[in-house]
Amino acid sequence: MGKRPAVLSECSITMFEQRQNRNMLQAAFTTLSLIYHVTVNELRKGQRNAVVGLLMTLVQGLVMIIGFYAMFWIIGVRKSPIRGDFIVYIMTGIFMFMAHSQAIGAVSSAGNPTNAMMMHGPMNTAISISAAALATLYRQTFSSLVILTGYNALINPIHLENPLACYGMLLLAWFSGCCIGLIFLALRPWWPEAAKILSQFYQRINMLASGKMFVANTLPLFMLHMFAWNPLFHIIDQTRGFAFINYSPRNSNISYPIYVTLALLMIGLMAEFVTRRSASISWNAAR
Repeated sequence: MGKRPAVLSECSITMFEQRQNRNMLQAAFTTLSLIYHVTVNELRKGQRNAVVGLLMTLVQGLVMIIGFYAMFWIIGVRKSPIRGDFIVYIMTGIFMFMAHSQAIGAVSSAGNPTNAMMMHGPMNTAISISAAALATLYRQTFSSLVILTGYNALINPIHLENPLACYGMLLLAWFSGCCIGLIFLALRPWWPEAAKILSQFYQRINMLASGKMFVANTLPLFMLHMFAWNPLFHIIDQTRGFAFINYSPRNSNISYPIYVTLALLMIGLMAEFVTRRSASISWNAAR
């Protein structure tokens, strides 16, 4: 009977002892495993069933495609400005816009350094941000493939001139959205309401500023300056160049969104580092 307190004491120490990784490989495996589980949690967070969450993303994409097709039909534009399938022309804009916009929303609301979850040892903001970004990429990739496959099988066979390059542009649209979301995430602990409003404003203004309803080669110079600042405009136009054999983008390039994305990534990482070092739980006391 006298030894029982010692056993309980040893069990308590073992239970609350932080697990240490013995080498870099074990640390990498632990981090990747944690990112995977947090990503799955992100996919299931909005819906009790992960499949329902994926279907909701699919329906959202279909609604946007049908809405833009109806709008073009009402204003009298019933064929693609580029020689090719009109629906594919719409899809190239919608898919890039959704990947970019939803990445901003997911990353800007993930990994708050004052969140209670961040107090647990293995968890940190990098894991939370990575999980939110990967969950968004998974949803957008799934919905894009299902919509394209369904349209090809049920309505009209489609041909993409360079499908791998088109997916590369989707990755670039997603990654640029993650970098912009990272800046809003770093701003949020300092000024929560303003960060939320600015994030939503940027996503809304991209409905027009992304240029998904226009063809860059047909825009006059004064209108081109209204869109050329936006990396998503270049991404969408380059995607159409990879999708259609008869279209060669002249007023956009790939290097611009890549350089802008890398610059935004550096700014976002530095801002997030400063915020994480300065963040305090007491910030929320007066809110």
